[in-house]
Amino acid sequence: MVSNETICKTRGNMSDTLNNHAPIRLEQFLPYRLSIVSNMVSQAIAREYEQRFELSVTEWRVMAVLARFDALSAREVAERTAMDKVAVSRALAQLVADGRVIRRTHNGDKRKSVLRLSARGWKIHDAVAPLALAHERQLLEQLTTVERETLSRILDKLIANP
Repeated sequence: MVSNETICKTRGNMSDTLNNHAPIRLEQFLPYRLSIVSNMVSQAIAREYEQRFELSVTEWRVMAVLARFDALSAREVAERTAMDKVAVSRALAQLVADGRVIRRTHNGDKRKSVLRLSARGWKIHDAVAPLALAHERQLLEQLTTVERETLSRILDKLIANP
């Protein structure tokens, strides 16, 4: 059992430690706040498709990119999603194994593969996309028209100049 004296000493040491450092105020730190918003939105949508289609957030993002930009390599998918190459590779391996994505060689060059949604992948995409768009509408309804336009311009600017 820990004594009250030990707890007080520990709290005192923690206080001293914090006084010697300058922790980031995460509630005001833009990367943290953007990450929180992204995770909240992704998880709200993910609840809709994870159970129904056994689809992870990363797998859905990969499928959405392949639906929008046909015939991409794994590297191009990673670039367009700004996700880790290993995470994209794992998601693609699962999507191919599940028959949701088709992997073909590029013009007979076995070093480069081209990825496309399969008929099964398109069926899932066509069921999930309206759910995602509905969540987006609900989120944006909280903002005025001017706020939505401003947010869009700000995001475009941040994406163009990382």
